[in-house]
Amino acid sequence: MIYLDHSATTAVDQRVVDAMSPYWTQMYGNPSSIYGLGRRAAAALEDARCRVARVLNCQPAEIVFTGCGTESDNLALRGAVLGAAPQGRRHIIITAIEHHAVLHTARELAEHFDCDVTILPVDRQGLVDPAAIAGALRPDTALVSVMYANNEVGTIQPIAEIGAIVRQQGALFHTDAVQAGGHLGLDVQALNVDLLALSAHKFHGPKGVGMLYVRRGARLLPTQTGGSQERGRRSGTENVPYIVGLAHALELAQADRGAESARLLALRERLWAGLAARIPDIELTGHPTRRLAGHLSLIVRGAEAQSLLIALDLAGVAASSGSACASGAPTPSHVLTAMGYDPMDALGALRLTLGRENTEADVDFVIERLPKIVERIRGNQ
Repeated sequence: MIYLDHSATTAVDQRVVDAMSPYWTQMYGNPSSIYGLGRRAAAALEDARCRVARVLNCQPAEIVFTGCGTESDNLALRGAVLGAAPQGRRHIIITAIEHHAVLHTARELAEHFDCDVTILPVDRQGLVDPAAIAGALRPDTALVSVMYANNEVGTIQPIAEIGAIVRQQGALFHTDAVQAGGHLGLDVQALNVDLLALSAHKFHGPKGVGMLYVRRGARLLPTQTGGSQERGRRSGTENVPYIVGLAHALELAQADRGAESARLLALRERLWAGLAARIPDIELTGHPTRRLAGHLSLIVRGAEAQSLLIALDLAGVAASSGSACASGAPTPSHVLTAMGYDPMDALGALRLTLGRENTEADVDFVIERLPKIVERIRGNQ
């Protein structure tokens, strides 16, 4: 199988598996216990926290471990907005192309907690205008949330510029950096963010663990209560082996980021050039240059995405039509429609995302097979 769906998930690096292994069968203590087995687990937990903090250029106390990126986004929005509500700040600003973990949470806050949500548009390439964010800020704005890199089209937002604008107003700034974790810089000081979400399985760590950076001094009302774990911000016994895996995977991904990004960019450009030359009436979606290095998203007009994916699977290629969370949905992508694409065209969206194991041979195989698949499907429709 040729795996071209790295934006959905990634294989766990064997080095990460090895790092996690002792914490299942040898150092399996509860990190809240005071005896030796518990203390060793607690030490591993805090070591992982320090390692993640070094990557993000923050203090270890500013790292909160969670169960996934979605939980991190939920905690950021609910925690920050409900924490600011007693001071009369109930206004939220998001963009129209956020992940559903942000969109649905903002909608719930509006429906059930009397919050006011401003949803800003993006341009045809998926970029939000920082000036639009400046214009939408109000004295009662509690939080601004803008995705670092989009999961469906790969567009990278000007996070540092937006963060500087938001900070002047005194609101908190959150970014869903789940797609960026293995590919972009994560220095929270340079990015001007107050809250940043990551998920380990996007950068060759295990599924089921994430983290949220919370800038010191930012008020965050916990949404999961019942214990004092994570300094009272996220109750529940910490998943020590998975947290160790997250820290190890993040370090590996960031250490290799420069060289790997250059390699993936070359593969992506080879893939796009080959497909564009052989398949008529296709269009690149997302920004042509401000995008994740290994991320190729396109619209294939006259060919429904689900048919393309089934045919690719039969040919031995795993791909996606957009967000994995929306796979199988009969409705067009909310990201593409927000970018101004016709809903019928958006049903032909194809996402091919490259990763560590992909080679030029993989790319050339897709360049050879996909045009024939498209021609056959168009002929049958």
